[in-house]
Amino acid sequence: MTNSIRNIRTIALVGQAGSGKTSLAEALLAKAGAVGTGGSVDRGSTVFDYTPLEKQLHHSLKLGVATFDATVDEESARIHLLDTPGYPDFIGNALPALAAVETAAIVVNGQNGIEMMTTRFMQQAQKRGLDRMIIVNRIDCENVDCAGLLYAVQQAFGKECLPLNLPASNRAKVSDCFFAPSGEADFSSVEDAHRRLVEQVVEVDESLMEKYLEKGEVTPAELHEPLERALREGHLIPVVFTSAKTGAGIAELLEVMVKLLANPLEGNPPVYEKREAGGGGREELTAVPDVAKHALAHVFKIETDPYIGRIAVCRVHQGRLTPNMQLYVGDARKPIRPSHLYLLRGKTQTEVSEALPGDIVAIARIEEIQFDSILHDSAEDAQLHARPLELPTPMFGLAVTPKNRRDEQKVADVLHKIAAEDPCFRIEHNGQTNETVMRGLGDMHVKVILDKMATQYKLELETRPPSIAFRETIVAKAEGHNRHKKQTGGAGQFGEVYLRVEPLPRGQGFEFVDAVKGGTIPRQFIPSVEKGVRRVLEDGFVAGFPLQDVRVTVYDGKTHPVDSKDVAFMSAGRKAFLDALAKARPIVLEPIVNVDIVAPEEKMGDIAGELSGHRGSIRGSDTPRAGLVQISAQAPLSELEQFPLRLKSITAGRGSYNFEFSHYEPAPLQLQQKLQAEHRPQAELD
Repeated sequence: MTNSIRNIRTIALVGQAGSGKTSLAEALLAKAGAVGTGGSVDRGSTVFDYTPLEKQLHHSLKLGVATFDATVDEESARIHLLDTPGYPDFIGNALPALAAVETAAIVVNGQNGIEMMTTRFMQQAQKRGLDRMIIVNRIDCENVDCAGLLYAVQQAFGKECLPLNLPASNRAKVSDCFFAPSGEADFSSVEDAHRRLVEQVVEVDESLMEKYLEKGEVTPAELHEPLERALREGHLIPVVFTSAKTGAGIAELLEVMVKLLANPLEGNPPVYEKREAGGGGREELTAVPDVAKHALAHVFKIETDPYIGRIAVCRVHQGRLTPNMQLYVGDARKPIRPSHLYLLRGKTQTEVSEALPGDIVAIARIEEIQFDSILHDSAEDAQLHARPLELPTPMFGLAVTPKNRRDEQKVADVLHKIAAEDPCFRIEHNGQTNETVMRGLGDMHVKVILDKMATQYKLELETRPPSIAFRETIVAKAEGHNRHKKQTGGAGQFGEVYLRVEPLPRGQGFEFVDAVKGGTIPRQFIPSVEKGVRRVLEDGFVAGFPLQDVRVTVYDGKTHPVDSKDVAFMSAGRKAFLDALAKARPIVLEPIVNVDIVAPEEKMGDIAGELSGHRGSIRGSDTPRAGLVQISAQAPLSELEQFPLRLKSITAGRGSYNFEFSHYEPAPLQLQQKLQAEHRPQAELD
């Protein structure tokens, strides 16, 4: 069984859109004999991009999985290959792949070089402790400077980025620099590249280093274990060159995957968090890839098939899964029994009798399983959670209403179904404005969802800009008091509460503290006080927006032996909180977003002027390649409603952007006064 685990490889292809990840995955499937010929993105015939919308748009919109067997020189491996979208708008469907693999393969477009998403995925993979490799693809294109690109990679990500092969014959093939180093290269030399690789690897093993210094050479077999350690520690980031179009380097890449990349026993073990019930402390635990231990699997992808229903894709980290075994979903007490386990190859499903640590399998038709769920077979694992993914907050919103009022319930059901699949898609309902708002990572993200609803579910929506998600907070400490006393002939109501409020650091949310001494408020009424306080949090104080970054401490009160009730203390808590807020200098906060823009270099001045005219500020700029500029800026979300259209106009459609929530900060006084004035008539009406 251990030998079976050693044969498993899990690899995620990540990187900027246009780097050729899907074409590369198709070429690998064809080279391994898993498909007859590799599919074409342009023709819509790929294994991975099988939805109608992906075929129409010619790029990936979701995380795809393909499992296949590969044999190289009589050494076999089961490869779970994950293909991810590369546009920033769909990063919520790409980052979860990093929770399911040992190796992140960052694919770079040989023509364009290092781009915005290249750096982002490198950083995320490093944070998660994954083995990393860089695949320079599309080396067949014109004006590709492989030597310059390798230098740029080493400048950006470190000298540990070393080539396992080098382009040769004017990029028509590659020459191996590791297994059997020989032959010519278009730049540098194979022998020099081999020497650098060996010297980098032996640095992690003193005894092997001594042998190398003494004899001047070590065999690939001797290098395997220290190489795995070097990959785990980030001491080596291999670089390979490929062309999915011509096939150059594809066989060599498959050989690297089978012979060199980590199996589940070699990679850094995944980290789980054990969280105490009630939001107490947390303890980090690592899963062990051992079939004898209790089962642990992490759900990193949810997809809804029109015919099968919900499909949950999970990575097994510990123990084993078998059909009909009893499993629990997180802290749920009711067990589930999956009747089937499937290996995936795009939309094709192959039933299997078991899944081992390292395997990626799908479970169908179980509605209880959600994205990021932990599946386990032991009660002691009920509080286990996967280490959180650093997913961006969806900020781009559209208020939506169905064109046909009779579709309201169907629209709500479909939107929640899509939200279950996409971790960076949110549905909000604003009770004050009676708006249903769909939020994504950008206009492309939201547009694709609208297209999906129209084509797959036959639902048409009317859209408009939503209200901005302002918040409220306080800037001073204050105390509040209220006595709720009511006599109505029968049993009365009585509750008295003293509390204090104080601001918390930005982003800390809300904290409720029970500091009552001597039972002046009986313990059973404290939750009612908190409930009353939380009602104010939701409704706001000055402009009707939710309150945040506030600590409320209840420290005293009075009770009545007969008339004290939950409803009395709920009312007293609410009014005491309102009393304190009136003295605590409440203000309105506005959301600030990070804006990343890629545009023609000559348009930088126009873009800078556009941002500064809307209270934005440029934090930095870079030149990813000749003729392009990458701008990092911050701006209030309320000022960016028309930014996509303005950017399109300024750059004649050649600019792209990405919003990501950064923080909240006080809104300008004039805007605060305007929001308060707009809220006052509604508050008086209520």
